[in-house]
Amino acid sequence: MPFYHKLGQIPHKRHTQFRKPDGKLYREEVMGLEGFSGVQSILYHHFLPPRVLKTEFLGDVKPTYADYGAIRHRAFASGSTANGGDAVSARRILLGNSDVTLSISRPTQSMDYYYRNAQAYEVWFAHEGSGVLRSQFGRLPFGPGDYLVIPFGTTWKLELDTPDARFFVIETGSQINTPKRYRNEFGQLLEHAPYCERDFRPPSEMETHTERGEFEVRVKVRDSISRHILDHHPLDVVGWDGYLFPYAFSIHDFEPITGRVHQPPPVHQTFQADAFVVCSFVPRLFDYHPQAIPAPYSHSNVNSDEVIYYCEGNFMSRKGIKQYDISLHPFGLPHGPQPGMTEASIGAKETKELAVMVDTFRPLQVAVDALELEKPEYQGTWLEGSGE
Repeated sequence: MPFYHKLGQIPHKRHTQFRKPDGKLYREEVMGLEGFSGVQSILYHHFLPPRVLKTEFLGDVKPTYADYGAIRHRAFASGSTANGGDAVSARRILLGNSDVTLSISRPTQSMDYYYRNAQAYEVWFAHEGSGVLRSQFGRLPFGPGDYLVIPFGTTWKLELDTPDARFFVIETGSQINTPKRYRNEFGQLLEHAPYCERDFRPPSEMETHTERGEFEVRVKVRDSISRHILDHHPLDVVGWDGYLFPYAFSIHDFEPITGRVHQPPPVHQTFQADAFVVCSFVPRLFDYHPQAIPAPYSHSNVNSDEVIYYCEGNFMSRKGIKQYDISLHPFGLPHGPQPGMTEASIGAKETKELAVMVDTFRPLQVAVDALELEKPEYQGTWLEGSGE
């Protein structure tokens, strides 16, 4: 969410002398996207940012995909994904393509190292658990329902306040932003948007460290991980300002858009990227036309694969789906409510469902790790007792 923010100590003018109490210079770093043409922030460090004591190659992390086989609707029981480890090591990629990967992470411990994804933006949807994201931009607490949006190049770690947590993770090589139609020419969110700037939480407190020693930062770039050992604490920033920083947005602050008849999925859109969108399904009143059918109509995904991560509640158009399940409806096939679900929705006044949807504009592949979670009976749920 590009808007201006500043935190900590910064000089009056950029690219000018900014000195420590002992007279030595703080070290300025410009961190930005698209060369010097995109959004950026300027950070002020105690130590020179390029300082690295030693490096080590840890290996490739490119996902392995299975053959899709016959085109079909698929679902995966992510509730049975193994838990353990920290947030990054616990991540299991289930779906992906060259634009985006979709993962589940079920950590049971805080990270004891720092992490920097130099090839992608990341969105960590905290379904369960709470804690704090610590980065060079400061302290950012999170809790259930928060989207944590982390830009390229951010050095961070997740610390848990709970014994375990559950995240739905989106990783993409493009910038995550709010939909363009929600913003005016100056970038301000408009009145019809389902949220406003007040709902986006940037880091609220600087945490500046000057400790010396050996500190581990794992860097992801070129589909591989390298270990960097720094001779100083990586969070040595005394202040920063700009438009590029991690932030949190709660799905519970998304205000649903409703109408007299069923509204199409774009009304649920929360974020956009170059080749996919992210939508939030939240508790809302149903359509209020006297003849309205609250369940969605069947529709064909034209040039779009649809993925839904089911968080909570009773998703009124779905059979065979439980909490934590992930459905994949590929383009090339129509999809919609299963038998009986349309009729059952008539007269309903509201829904308590909570889900995250990702629509991609290029086909998704299924990772090998997802095969053991698959619910092979899902395609057949449109046949059960239909009489049609």
